[in-house]
Formats: sequence, structure tokens, C-alpha cells
Amino acid sequence: MKERRKKIKREIKKQKEKYAKKQKLHFGPLNYVLLILGVISIGAGFYFLNEGSITLAPILMVLGYLVFIPVGLLWRGKEK
Repeated sequence: MKERRKKIKREIKKQKEKYAKKQKLHFGPLNYVLLILGVISIGAGFYFLNEGSITLAPILMVLGYLVFIPVGLLWRGKEK
């Protein structure tokens, strides 16, 4: 009985390690640059919105929210 429990615990530990390796985020320099560009783009969009620009502000905000930030979060780069 004790041997079976030890075996089950070892299997659970292996599965947790395997899952942890798959779920690890691999953020490289490009990810951080894209996220910073997204924040700058959103900030500039809000600034131009405050200034009354109804064309440039939405473009910058859409770029930030729908392009730079998602790509910055999802970009994996080359696997080593």
C-alpha cells in the first residue's frame, strides 16, 4: 500500500513538472519592446484624444490594444 502511494506521488510530481515546463512564459527583449510600444501608443492615443483629435487617437489606441500588446504577450520567437 505504501509503495503504491509513493508511486502515485512520483507520477503526480512528474506530471506537475511537465505541465510547468509547458506553461512557462518565455519573454525575450522583443516581447518587452512590443509591450512598451503598446503602452506608449495607448498613452499617446489618450493624449491626442484629450487634445481633440478624433482620427489619430483611435488609431493609436487600437494599435496599442489590438496589435502591440497581444503580439507582445503571444510572441514566442525562435525555440532553442
